[in-house]
Amino acid sequence: MARAALAALAALAVLPALAALAALAALAALAALAALAVARRSVAISARRGITSPVFTPSHPAPATHVVVMKMFSLCLLLLAASSCGRFSGPRTAFDGQAAYAMVKTQVDFGPRVPGSPGWQKTGDWIVAQLRQMGDSVTEQRWNHVTPAGDTIPMRNIIAHIAPANPQRVLYITHWDTRPTAENDPVVGNRTRPIPGANDGASGVAMLLQVAAALKKTPPTVGVDLLFVDGEDYGDFTTWSDTARNPNVLIGSTYYAAHMDTTRKPLYGVLWDMIGDRSLDIYQEGNSVAVAPEVVSRVWDVAKSLGYSKYFINRVGQAEIDDHVPFLNRGVHVIDVIDYNYGPRDALHPDGWHHTLEDTPDKVSAASLQVVGDVAVTLVTQQ
Repeated sequence: MARAALAALAALAVLPALAALAALAALAALAALAALAVARRSVAISARRGITSPVFTPSHPAPATHVVVMKMFSLCLLLLAASSCGRFSGPRTAFDGQAAYAMVKTQVDFGPRVPGSPGWQKTGDWIVAQLRQMGDSVTEQRWNHVTPAGDTIPMRNIIAHIAPANPQRVLYITHWDTRPTAENDPVVGNRTRPIPGANDGASGVAMLLQVAAALKKTPPTVGVDLLFVDGEDYGDFTTWSDTARNPNVLIGSTYYAAHMDTTRKPLYGVLWDMIGDRSLDIYQEGNSVAVAPEVVSRVWDVAKSLGYSKYFINRVGQAEIDDHVPFLNRGVHVIDVIDYNYGPRDALHPDGWHHTLEDTPDKVSAASLQVVGDVAVTLVTQQ
């Protein structure tokens, strides 16, 4: 009993307010049950000694005490139920978060996906094979890109077309490359090494591949294009411009947006970036709210309807230069769903685990992938 009380009190330090109240109610109920047990034992001992009690007998404990205990347990259950509102409690769709997490690890095992590297080649071929295995129509864009420094690098955008005959289309985007330098790593010697990219790269790819699998079980009400863009994270974001001839970041999205068929613009689009963080908290990205607020509302309303308001936070966060910007600049309403609060921030990690060698699969969770995957699937199956 003493151990149970100590455990309950320790839990109070980490539980949210409602859960803490539930723990208190449980503790009180346990104390009441303990009192009942002591009383029963006392009566049993008295009975063996020939002493009887006109008030309390082992077979008929005091009714008032039973009522108090039952009320305490009922209060405990109600508080625990309330404290879990808006939290992950299992899949809401055919999306498979565990399978998505396995795909994150597969990509990391291929090695860094820096354009032109062996890991990049293996991953690109694997993405195409996964999509074709599911029977999707797959096209590619391949070209050689010249960077501002004069380097020529191969580029490869991969596009899957689900329900290709449907003229009403939604565009889902993620980047599949990884950054060639871990400039934020706390170890100076690591800063010229490529990142593993479990969250920043692999999570979005894994999520979209499992969206494709889920849409085979639950067909969408619109056509869906899954765009895996290359070269998002190659160079310096501060110098990016979609009017430049040779940008060195957002390369694939800039190329795709510039070559889009303007007669077949999507109804809207969503970029999914860094969405596997095990401590998921997604704020509304600033550029998305400014240019495409109706799409932001659509996504956050779906998340709320699924009970995911804890993860999709209804507040505007920072503005990002990301793969949605080239589309916004061309009048295509694509928003950025991104969890930029990735890892603890301190003197050694000013930007958390972002662009460090610590961006590894243990920082990602199947539960977070499930939450975001459920939203992505519901968006295009319940229009």
